[in-house]
Amino acid sequence: TLGIVITAALIDSINPCVFGVLIFLLAYMTKVFKSSARMLLGGLVYIVSVYATYFLIGVGLLTLARTASFAKPYYWFAAIVALIAGLLEIKDYFWYGIGFSLQMIPGASARVKKYSKIMERLETKHPALSLLVAAILGIFVVFVELPCTGAPYLAILGLLSQGEFSEGIPLLLLYNFVFILPLFVIVGLMYFGNTSKK
Repeated sequence: TLGIVITAALIDSINPCVFGVLIFLLAYMTKVFKSSARMLLGGLVYIVSVYATYFLIGVGLLTLARTASFAKPYYWFAAIVALIAGLLEIKDYFWYGIGFSLQMIPGASARVKKYSKIMERLETKHPALSLLVAAILGIFVVFVELPCTGAPYLAILGLLSQGEFSEGIPLLLLYNFVFILPLFVIVGLMYFGNTSKK
C-alpha cells in the first residue's frame, strides 16, 4: 500500500550512512566551490544522481523478479534479508561495534575523500567537470552504502514484485523521492549558512 511504501522510505531515509557522507561532501563542496550557489548546485547534482541510481537499481531488480518468474523466491529472500538487517540494527543500538554491523563497504570513505580531491582539482581547471564528479560520487556512494541502506529497499521491492510491474514503477518513483527528501533538507541547511559541524 501507499502507506507501507512511504513509511519504509521514511525509515530508510533517516540513515546515518547517507547523512554522514552528504555532510562530508557538502563541507568539502563549500570549501572547493567558494560560493554557496555552486555548493547548492553540486549538492543537487549529487542528490539527483543518488535518486536516479537507486531508482534504476530498483527497476533492474523488479524486472529480474518479474521476467524470470523469480517473484516468490525474491519475496522470501528480501523478507529474510530485511529481518536479519533489523536484528543487526537492534544489536547495534545496544552493542555497537561488537560483531558484524551494517555499514559502508570497507575502504569506501577513503575513496569518497579521494574523489572529493579530484573534484577540487577539476573545479579550478574545468568547473563543469567538477559537477560531473559530484554526479559520479552520487552513483559510487549508492553502491557502497547498499549494505547500510538496502534492507528496507529490498523489502519494498519484494512486496512490489508480487503485483503488476506497471503499478510498481510509480511506487518505486515515490519511494525514492521520499528517500532523498532529508538530503534536500541538509543541502538547504548548509546553503543557508549552517556549518557541517552543527
